[in-house]
Amino acid sequence: MYKHFLQSSAWKAFQESEGKQVFEVSETDFSFLAVLEHAKIGDYLYVPYGPSLAEKAPKIALKHALTALKSLASSKNCFFVRIEPTVSFSADFLKSLGLSPSKELNPARTWLLDLSPSKEELLSGMSQGTRTRHNQFSKKGLSVEVSKDPSDISHLIRLQHKLAHEKGINTFSDSYLKNELAQPFASLYLVRYTPVSENPQKTSSTSSKVISASLFFDDLENKTRFYMQSATDSDYKKLPATVGLLTASIFDAKEKGLKFFDFWGIAPENAPPTHPWVGFTAFKKSFGGFARDYSGTFDLALDKKKYALYKSLRSLNLRLRKLKS
Repeated sequence: MYKHFLQSSAWKAFQESEGKQVFEVSETDFSFLAVLEHAKIGDYLYVPYGPSLAEKAPKIALKHALTALKSLASSKNCFFVRIEPTVSFSADFLKSLGLSPSKELNPARTWLLDLSPSKEELLSGMSQGTRTRHNQFSKKGLSVEVSKDPSDISHLIRLQHKLAHEKGINTFSDSYLKNELAQPFASLYLVRYTPVSENPQKTSSTSSKVISASLFFDDLENKTRFYMQSATDSDYKKLPATVGLLTASIFDAKEKGLKFFDFWGIAPENAPPTHPWVGFTAFKKSFGGFARDYSGTFDLALDKKKYALYKSLRSLNLRLRKLKS
């Protein structure tokens, strides 16, 4: 039974450190971590990248898991349950169980890199452009640092605030990012830029600046490193900062004995050129690798009238946010 990192004991501990109430249920053919979430009109259960299901008969296992989730939700006065099965079920099958598709929270499609080849083979599997940027990294005055220092999260916070202002997007709170770095599974990678002078003696360390930062999570049970919160200063977009940050993290993960590098979400297969994820999907694919498909985000309404109201309020809120941006 495959358990995603967001269904692990490490993620449960993190959620509880955020003040969330988490319920854990484990049976022969399924298991789940369900987080009690709060909406303005009531509570619901959210099972991020779960429930985990037996590989032999996943459809039957999902039915059993839903029965347990409905029972738990009713006992906690929840009006719906939200799930994200890591088995790729058809939408028709999920709808036959009373589930309805919801706005995607965690991506239904991700991009992974197998770390078992040698470093040279991994490099050769990358696109020519990505290899070139990797080779130029240090020549451009860039270097990578890895940190667990809580104060260093300020670099990621600063860069994400700048990105949010430029793109009109939402980011995680400062306290949330600080708490993520405090977890044993997290590490912060920073790219520092020191302008290259024709006279090396004139290059001062005081002129250096962190221009890219990213949090990575290590799932030791599944031997996978996840590429998580990240931001790069757009003022330095011509420098290969993000490529260098990722290649350093990929090779470090390999040295630590991890088996896979998960780039997180990518656009759906055959997505139109207008899809907002097309650009960074092409970037992630340039490192080589393969896609993994999940089912997506689906809701099971227990109180249909309340759920309909929730959907209407959520849709209105999204429209208002778009108008403000």
